[in-house]
Amino acid sequence: MDYINAIILLLNFTILPALTYGSQLALGAIFVTLIYGILRFANFATGDMMSFGTMFAVLLTYYFQSIGLSLGFLPTALLTIPIAIFMMIFYMLIIDKFVFSYYRIKKSPPVQLAMVSVGVMFVTQAIIRIIIGPSDRRFLDGEKFILKATEFKQMTGLNEGLTIKSTQIITIVVTIVVVSIMFWFLNKTKTGTSMRAYSDNEDLALLSGIDPKKVVLITWIIAGILATIGGVLYGLDKSYRPFVYFNNMLPIFAAAIVGGIGNPYGAFLGGYVIAFAEIFLTYAYKKFFGYILPETLEPNSLVQLLSTDYKFAISFSILVIVLLFRPSGIFEGKKI
Repeated sequence: MDYINAIILLLNFTILPALTYGSQLALGAIFVTLIYGILRFANFATGDMMSFGTMFAVLLTYYFQSIGLSLGFLPTALLTIPIAIFMMIFYMLIIDKFVFSYYRIKKSPPVQLAMVSVGVMFVTQAIIRIIIGPSDRRFLDGEKFILKATEFKQMTGLNEGLTIKSTQIITIVVTIVVVSIMFWFLNKTKTGTSMRAYSDNEDLALLSGIDPKKVVLITWIIAGILATIGGVLYGLDKSYRPFVYFNNMLPIFAAAIVGGIGNPYGAFLGGYVIAFAEIFLTYAYKKFFGYILPETLEPNSLVQLLSTDYKFAISFSILVIVLLFRPSGIFEGKKI
């Protein structure tokens, strides 16, 4: 019975949160790798673009709730995602037309485009703060429970309770569906094949009659979908605060680089690598060992490898290690 309690404990506090967080990072990492693989620059505005789309979802959620529009058991925010995606794509296309396209036409080096994206990041931050402010905001009806700890204890008679939030299941399922559709699009459709050809060899793709404007347009559309959905799922699971999305830029980039920059499959898996590493290395295992070890060997300390204050240091450390020993990424292989 103690071993089952130990498993439930880990499932509740490490495995489920890691799968949820990993799904959110995976969407952001695919965004990064898609922009890098096709448009050939590191977009440092990733976190704030996720925040921009989520901002519209938050405001629309409040409006829908005020007029009594909801999805019942499901979070109202799910209704807002299509509109938020449209606003995000519109914003991205404006930024591309008036900023990135100028440097792309001039054939500017990737480092210059990366620096330009830093400017876009600050502008986006300013717009968000003007519209919605810097305060912490919640979706209000986002935290609905499929299973509560007390109910689980009553059903099983175990000491440990398992809590499953609807947002956790929604995040994992939506991520799998969105990523599956995206991979199918890139590999099975003519447009997706064109995008991969453009990524592999731009000059040869142009000679083959591929329209670069169409490739750029579709890239930003897919990026807008990924950024908005990833941002909304993160906000539903935790809360919405603009600066938090900026902080998430490090683990998102770490996930993309760990997976092999330019490799969507690697970026997807890299999100889970970073999430599991962060959560498993900062979890306090005292109670877990209390279940599986004899009473005489039970630890007195928290048995925590690192404090949660060092969560982002883990992402940074993994990033440095990968860059030093395997710069091409752990999941080197098929590119876009």
